Amino acid sequence: MKILAIGDPHGCLEKIKKIPNKKVDLILLTGDLGKCDLIRSMDFENIDRLKQGLPEKEFSNKQRERAFMQPYNSTMQIVRYLSKFAPVYTIFGNVENSNQETKKESKKIGIELPLLYDDLNSMHNVKVINNKIVNFQGIRIGGLKYFLDTNWVKDFQPSNYKKLMKRAEKETEKAKKVLKWFDSLDILLCHQPPYHILDKVTAKFAPKSYQGKHAGSKTILNYIEKKHPKYVICGHIHEQVGEKKVGKTIIYNLGVADYKLIEF
Repeated sequence: MKILAIGDPHGCLEKIKKIPNKKVDLILLTGDLGKCDLIRSMDFENIDRLKQGLPEKEFSNKQRERAFMQPYNSTMQIVRYLSKFAPVYTIFGNVENSNQETKKESKKIGIELPLLYDDLNSMHNVKVINNKIVNFQGIRIGGLKYFLDTNWVKDFQPSNYKKLMKRAEKETEKAKKVLKWFDSLDILLCHQPPYHILDKVTAKFAPKSYQGKHAGSKTILNYIEKKHPKYVICGHIHEQVGEKKVGKTIIYNLGVADYKLIEF
């Protein structure tokens, strides 16, 4: 059996089309499916403003709608294309919104936004496996959606430290429970890499305060060291594409639309 793993697509359909995808049995995606240039520029602008002691910039409802629809539309395009060749299993990265988050944003801006989770799951040959175990032809795969790990908040010291730490504590505790439930896996599909493994921030577009820091997850690393899945497939830190081993576990960071063919 052949499994094609693809790193964060980020709406790069032309790059996706160059990946050999014929005669594969399953396609795995690491999240951050759509193009997110508008969201990223808005977020980084406010990070810089907070560093300067300035209040966050308020964007118009139309700007927020455009920022939402850019990744939504490009996500649907990417997944629709790939699902023609094989079943597609994906998780959500830090770009995708849950149904709850989307409904909250819709109410805030007064514009009804589409529910990405529902729309993907309604497509033929597509499954969102956020925090779920799937058994595909005897291969046990665990999908861990993106979460904010407490170690990231401690290391990166964001301006809204207390607010993010409160969120991180809740999300990290949930991730630990999910991983405990996963137990032993053939493949762990996650968004961010394990801590200190293919996770150093060097991207030019990242804020200066992020440069050289490790953005991986200690929670994921602890799981790998205890449970030893055969493979860990991740993305998130785009500049750290590569392969490393932790014990018997092979870890692939597939960056932006890079890929690996895994044969069982």
